[in-house]
Amino acid sequence: MSDDMDDWAAAMAEQAEAEGAENPADEAQVAELEELTDEKPQITAEEKRKLDTILDIPVTIAMEVGRSKISIRNLLQLNQGSVVELDRVAGEPLDVLVNGTLIAHGEVVVVNDKFGIRLTDVISQIERIKKLK
Repeated sequence: MSDDMDDWAAAMAEQAEAEGAENPADEAQVAELEELTDEKPQITAEEKRKLDTILDIPVTIAMEVGRSKISIRNLLQLNQGSVVELDRVAGEPLDVLVNGTLIAHGEVVVVNDKFGIRLTDVISQIERIKKLK
């Protein structure tokens, strides 16, 4: 990694010379960064026990293509071949709802002749909490 940084610094110095930079403040500075690690935060036995108690709770997950409001009169007139216009544009991502709460957006995929959904955007916890208020 230090060889790459030396090459980079040399390239930056060469560019500065070519551009005629005489002010040392114009030259690039090498930044010292902390090394990234794959360490995961450890949880206590008590926290693990608490987490295990909720992991098997069933939830309902739904994929929503779109919505529409129609009158009961129009609802009763629906039959095979009827088309209901939705509030979404074709190609727009689907909503993924868990117990009625939006958690992600996705796109339809077909896997082994079954429909599935590929998540394209997961809503952050902060955004989900904001929507609850």
